[in-house]
Amino acid sequence: MTNRQDERPDNKVERVVREYDLGDLGRELERRWTGEGRERQSLRDLADFFNRRVLESAMDEAGVVTLQGELENIYDLLTGDDVTEGARTQARNRLEREGIDVDDLQSDFVSHYAVHTYLRDYRNAEYEGGNDVDQREKSVETIQRLTSRLNAVTRRNVENLRSTERLDIGPVDVIADVQVVCQECGRQEDPIDLIERGGCRCRVDE
Repeated sequence: MTNRQDERPDNKVERVVREYDLGDLGRELERRWTGEGRERQSLRDLADFFNRRVLESAMDEAGVVTLQGELENIYDLLTGDDVTEGARTQARNRLEREGIDVDDLQSDFVSHYAVHTYLRDYRNAEYEGGNDVDQREKSVETIQRLTSRLNAVTRRNVENLRSTERLDIGPVDVIADVQVVCQECGRQEDPIDLIERGGCRCRVDE
């Protein structure tokens, strides 16, 4: 008899959980997302939580001893948008000296898009909420789908031009970065962060 779980498609989050021996981390992600016994966490927070566990596992496997708060600092240096290249390089070199392949490690980090797909499509997770919450979830799914489509179309066109020598560039990564600008305060927001928070910081934080 075929196990129902075996019929589910391959999923990056599940693969990383197995490869890094992260136990029942998938259940913990689901619990945090649905708000079971605690306040719900955003998909972006869940992705950071997951990636820190991946980093922790890699460092434990390499026998790296860290001080309190050091793991979080290393993760922020590797992934933060406002980190200088010098600080990022120092963090990478520290891990490389300990025998950790940083490129492989970071390729196993997941995005909040991946976490959402994992929870909804792989684990079939759901949570109770009003119509407003359901509509926000649908909006997030639509934005994620369109962003993935934009990534795929951009990559395909760039690689086609590159392969036919119409574009002089090396191997590429594509990052679609859509921002919503609040005309009242001028803040730029990631649309998914904005939706999950329930409003612009100039209003929600009041």
